[in-house]
Amino acid sequence: MRELRIERNDSQQRLDRFLKKYLADATQGFIYKMIRKKNIKVNEKKAVPDMMLEEGDVVQLYLAEDTIEKFRGQRQHSRSRIDLDIVYEDENIVLINKPVGLLSHGTGEEFQDNVVDALVGYLIDNGDYVPRVEKTFTPSICNRLDRNTSGIIVGAKNYQSLQLMNQAIKEGMVAKFYKTIVRGTIKKDFEHKAFLTKDEERNKVQISDDDSDGGKEIWTRFKVLKNSRDYTMLEVELITGRTHQIRSSLSSLGYPVIGDRKYGDRRINEEFKQEYDLTDQWLHGYRLIFDGLEEPLDYLNNKEFTADVGGLFKRIEREIF
Repeated sequence: MRELRIERNDSQQRLDRFLKKYLADATQGFIYKMIRKKNIKVNEKKAVPDMMLEEGDVVQLYLAEDTIEKFRGQRQHSRSRIDLDIVYEDENIVLINKPVGLLSHGTGEEFQDNVVDALVGYLIDNGDYVPRVEKTFTPSICNRLDRNTSGIIVGAKNYQSLQLMNQAIKEGMVAKFYKTIVRGTIKKDFEHKAFLTKDEERNKVQISDDDSDGGKEIWTRFKVLKNSRDYTMLEVELITGRTHQIRSSLSSLGYPVIGDRKYGDRRINEEFKQEYDLTDQWLHGYRLIFDGLEEPLDYLNNKEFTADVGGLFKRIEREIF
């Protein structure tokens, strides 16, 4: 028999979900059967799959040790070789300025450097995360950016922060702002509402003025920051957050993002490739504002965090404007 004491990072989740993480290679049917046969109890009492675990609870597994180990699986961490650009950090979250070309998380295929693995390694090195102590929790990120988009990614150090931040982002309590450079002169701030449909096979979207094709509504705000040489730098606020929303919207309006190989202007992209070796869209998630977060993250409310562009993006901005 093995006893598992529920700590902070394992609390506030259903028993069956906790067990599926802890016994990663066990089927859901096996877990439900063991609960039903009272081979799995909580605080020495009969349990049900959907009961919520609280900090201090003790889960009893009346299973053979070799059975437990067989179903535990291998919890291996792939060490990333990159150094993170930390914008802000406290006991609950880490704000990371992701560079262009870096994946937000692994693909499940051959290992490639990504923000999640780099975050886990960073927290291990700092002593903020000890894998052998944790039963089911692994630090993770709460938002993602395309590989070829740079900007701020929110990482969570504990399970409660991960839950609360994910919910806050879903409910629009985290205002997300981007900078981008487009071809064309835009003089006034504006909003754009439309409908977006996605072609899964091509991983590309289309914008239309109505939902006749079953598209999802999108809403974007654009603020003019700079004008020069038939180019405009915009601040973009996502009200909805759909796949490729910014790039596809601007392309549909006749203002392609420079360097955008999927929705941009091929001739303009070639000019920037020749002059600057730019091969990615000039798009950077540079600002976050938190509002309406619940305890214990309420101390972040009304706080604003920024991470400006660097490297090639900075050079292009400086020389155009």
